[in-house]
Amino acid sequence: MTNPFEELKNEIKGVSILVQTLITKQQEELENKLYTKQEAAKILRVDTQTIKNRIDSGSIKAFKSETNKRSKILIPHSELFNSLNEVKSIKYKR
Repeated sequence: MTNPFEELKNEIKGVSILVQTLITKQQEELENKLYTKQEAAKILRVDTQTIKNRIDSGSIKAFKSETNKRSKILIPHSELFNSLNEVKSIKYKR
């Protein structure tokens, strides 16, 4: 007779592995995600001018992408959220 707790333990271990796989996949997708100034402003709940000022000052690193004769400023996911952490730390240093 098999121990039902051992079966449960094995099933939970399998679910844990699946959850870890999903988390890793999501993190990899976010690493490659790029945002426009408008999307970044919406995420951070600020005006697009604030994003532009942050890019101009260098606190958010962005790059230009030219498609169909139009130039777009794109911000990598990591840059956007790293800059958010810096803003929080400055806020609490006062």
